[in-house]
Amino acid sequence: MKILYRSTNRGVPETSFREAIFKGQPEDYGLYMPSSIPVLSRDEIDLFRQKSYPQIALNIIRRFIGDEIALSELERMVAEAYNFDIPIQRVNGLYILWLTKGPTASFKDFAARMLARMMEYFAKEENRKITVLVATSGDTGGAVANAFYNLENVNVVVLFPYREVTERQRRQMTTLEKNISAIAVQGKFDDCQAIVKRAFNDRELKHLSLTSANSINFGRLLPQIVYYFYAYSRIDAENVFFSVPSGNFGNLMGGVFAKNMGLPVKRFVAAVNDNNEFPVFLKTGEYKPVIPSRECSSNAMNVGHPSNLARIIDIYGGWLTDERDKKTGEAVKKGVLNISPDMEQLRRDFVSFSITEDEVDEVIKRFYERYSILIEPHGAVGIKAAEKSGEEGPIVAFETADPAKFPEKIKKLLSIDPPLPASLQGLDSKKENFEIIENDYERFKEYLLLK
Repeated sequence: MKILYRSTNRGVPETSFREAIFKGQPEDYGLYMPSSIPVLSRDEIDLFRQKSYPQIALNIIRRFIGDEIALSELERMVAEAYNFDIPIQRVNGLYILWLTKGPTASFKDFAARMLARMMEYFAKEENRKITVLVATSGDTGGAVANAFYNLENVNVVVLFPYREVTERQRRQMTTLEKNISAIAVQGKFDDCQAIVKRAFNDRELKHLSLTSANSINFGRLLPQIVYYFYAYSRIDAENVFFSVPSGNFGNLMGGVFAKNMGLPVKRFVAAVNDNNEFPVFLKTGEYKPVIPSRECSSNAMNVGHPSNLARIIDIYGGWLTDERDKKTGEAVKKGVLNISPDMEQLRRDFVSFSITEDEVDEVIKRFYERYSILIEPHGAVGIKAAEKSGEEGPIVAFETADPAKFPEKIKKLLSIDPPLPASLQGLDSKKENFEIIENDYERFKEYLLLK
């Protein structure tokens, strides 16, 4: 059975899963979506309570791939990718899902490790060399670099905003070398993302076989569906709420797919920092990107124009795109709402809160002083939004990065150094290698052509 994928911009033919993840983004600058979403029965979902995380992952992921990867190979991939703990901790009526125990201490490990294995599988089958471009506002770059490190058929180029990642986040990208290259862009995450998107559709770069490991790539998004089912399977409840720290909205989009697959999600709490384009959109029905994006300590969420919002709007019957220059492909107007989605249904399924830096600080201090639990800024945004929602019933908040990635913030608020997980030990003494460039597409293109 072959599952087909279409573009949210409706301008290219449907394609296979393999080609969707190799292309990363369709030529019409949309995002790939499955032409239909598989639905699980309540009995099937309830059976997950007796299954391990790799078993649940196998069950979910295979439904989107069909027969493009042999079941035995897929079973091997999930076993290798998810060989770490995934704790869930109850704090009063709140459940914290710790997605921080992977090799780079970030929830991005869940997606990057699986995507790397799928891409390498397909590349070897075709004896094909590919170049992965990834823009990161924090943890994606480190997770992708680690997941793809030393693979024979894949080169990785990571772009990050020069002054908006922590030192430890940067070092996870800049100390590996071999098939990993890191570039610091003198701009914002949205600038890095715009450069990557433009490169995918540059005909002069076609020979490089460029693809993406950002959540614009459906293969990066697909594994993020799984931990919603896993969290539900570990909670004794008929329905559940999820509070999701949201930047580029890939994390939230995984939950939207899970809900459409039949997971009994009562409502999503879309937790954002000062980049408040989504709560404003829910309130007014008008989409206005935050340009330039606002800088906050929850740096992976410093996104003023989330790519995956186009997928959410697509699910709800709308169409969001960028207006582009026909010659260069550069976005000249961001966030054009061509067709309005079903706002009533969106407001039933989502609430959204913009969390201030003072509120982040308060949560970090309160959880440490009251519960002896270290929370980092992204998790604090999710927890505070959960509290603000006032939802009755079990609510799961995601903790998405280890607090040790934010030592300056933790030390300032709590006067302690957060303990280093094993995956971060020794990182501070490793030699870095990266290039700094202006926010200039032509300069980046020159780098790729000379590489």
